[in-house]
Amino acid sequence: MSIFSSASNVAAREPEPRPETPALEASGLSFSYGGGHQALSDVNFAVARGEIFGFLGPNGGGKTTLFRLLSTLIPIQSGEIRVLGHDFRSGTLAIRCRMGIVFQHPSVDGKLTVAENLAHHGHLYGISGRRLRERSAAMLERLGLATRAADRVETLSGGLRRRVELAKALLHEPRLLLLDEPSTGLDPVARREFFGYLHHLREIDGVTIVLTTHHMEEAERCDRIAILNQGRMVATAPPGELKSQVGGDVIVIRAPEPEMLQRKLMHQLKLASTMVDGMIRIERPRGHELVREMVDAFGSEIDSVTFGKPTLEDVFVHLTGHQFATSEAGDPS
Repeated sequence: MSIFSSASNVAAREPEPRPETPALEASGLSFSYGGGHQALSDVNFAVARGEIFGFLGPNGGGKTTLFRLLSTLIPIQSGEIRVLGHDFRSGTLAIRCRMGIVFQHPSVDGKLTVAENLAHHGHLYGISGRRLRERSAAMLERLGLATRAADRVETLSGGLRRRVELAKALLHEPRLLLLDEPSTGLDPVARREFFGYLHHLREIDGVTIVLTTHHMEEAERCDRIAILNQGRMVATAPPGELKSQVGGDVIVIRAPEPEMLQRKLMHQLKLASTMVDGMIRIERPRGHELVREMVDAFGSEIDSVTFGKPTLEDVFVHLTGHQFATSEAGDPS
């Protein structure tokens, strides 16, 4: 009998947690690598059952380390993590049986067929015989893979391979699904389709979904997101609520001498602004009217002006003071 099977039997005998018990929660979570690099610092969050929750951050923000901790790949150094009320420190086997995990890099065997990949994964969890056949058939049907069951995985498109990963992760009927950068290698169409399957899983099966991402489009599709920057959580809220914190339109000005222009904008137009990566940034309602006024007054000193409604990238800049893509390197890979 598989050690996962034994843990699954224990989990099956335990009473259901209270409905208000978070699916996943962490408190005071910190982690340091050798050399004094602080990858995570006092991270706290709670994910409600049935929620789609995303951790958004640039490379180096702490997402990789956090995912390794949540997926039990590395031990906790400081703080606590609980899945459906069960503490990670009490043992990882039972915890793993409650979770399905889709890693950023493929974990399927390309030389095996889709059905063979599911069978081998099922055996790891002590699933065999009739139950394995039924669960495999259900997952293949649910994810639109039934007609590809006999195909080698290496012959499938990137989107279909990602679905096979998802079918594997859900084979043992986990209550929580963890995904690390789930759209890696997918084109925009396949990315939207994949997220459609995730929403379907949440709506039909009540699976709680937690993911890490650096794609703004993915983050927009989450119920709530937590923004990570240099190992710290700087905000947690629904995407729309976060964008509403930015004051009106976002105006970005590129100029040959931005510091001088910034002083003139304050002196002549009483415009408060911030300097982000050598560009002047202003948050103000009715930005199109201000753009016209600035160009009339300082047209010869401006290279370009852009404005638009706030995006999640604007939220990141608003909260951290620097561009999303230029964050310093962080997590070792």
